[in-house]
Amino acid sequence: MKELREKLMHGVFFACALASILAVALICVFLFANGVPAMREIGLLDFLLGTKWSPTNVPPSFGILPMILGSVYITAGAILVGVPIGLLTAIFMAFYCPKRMYGVLKPCTELLAGIPSIVYGFFGMVVIVPLIRWFGSRDVTGLGGSGSSILAASILLGIMILPTIIGVSEAALRAVPGSYYEGAVALGASHERAVFAVMLPAAKSGVLAAVVLGIGRAIGETMAVIMVAGNQARLTGNILKGIRTMTANIVMEMGYATDLHREALIATGVVLFVFILLINLSFSVLKRRKNT
Repeated sequence: MKELREKLMHGVFFACALASILAVALICVFLFANGVPAMREIGLLDFLLGTKWSPTNVPPSFGILPMILGSVYITAGAILVGVPIGLLTAIFMAFYCPKRMYGVLKPCTELLAGIPSIVYGFFGMVVIVPLIRWFGSRDVTGLGGSGSSILAASILLGIMILPTIIGVSEAALRAVPGSYYEGAVALGASHERAVFAVMLPAAKSGVLAAVVLGIGRAIGETMAVIMVAGNQARLTGNILKGIRTMTANIVMEMGYATDLHREALIATGVVLFVFILLINLSFSVLKRRKNT
């Protein structure tokens, strides 16, 4: 009877694994079957490097370079905001935080992960956007801008990826054997030096995983970005100007898109899928090199 139960559970686990693989395969088939023909019809270079997105014009234009750069700008800004804060918070929680404070701080960081994106978006609209508008006003800096901008989206996404980076980084830091710290202190290192020169490098694999997960969360976020980024399909390097991301482009236009327009939006999803795939593959290669 025990062997029968073990075989049954083995079959259940195997079926779950196959279901996960099948789900990924079906997503890939749907995206590429509907997106690649659009890329072929538009032209791969015109689609990826085109600077004009005007699906209603005659003839229509389907260039997604502004959206690609918008996603890259906002994701990079979110990483610049979220990674230092998240990593330092994880270090504090793992090595410096008193037990009583930890009992309050840990649930608060976990609660951040459960807040819906739309709530973050409202927070950005009510707090972050007006602050950036005030910062760019003539009375302060004179830089201009409506507040809905690359900077607003970067700050908001930096806040949103904090629970992911804090949780994974803290787990990686706590997984480092305590003998590493004890050995460093025994050799004369201070507490700070033992933490930053020994414990943190030993947990770099887990910290990199936290950063990659944060990038995936940032580049795939939609609703909060739509509410604070300005949603203007244009090329700009001014962080106080509005911009549109690939995810926002899909959500805003998929409801009424037809024919080639709809297929171009699905092709945009293919590009986004490839971006995330390349990020994960790069992390796997980097991790493998460091292990060897």
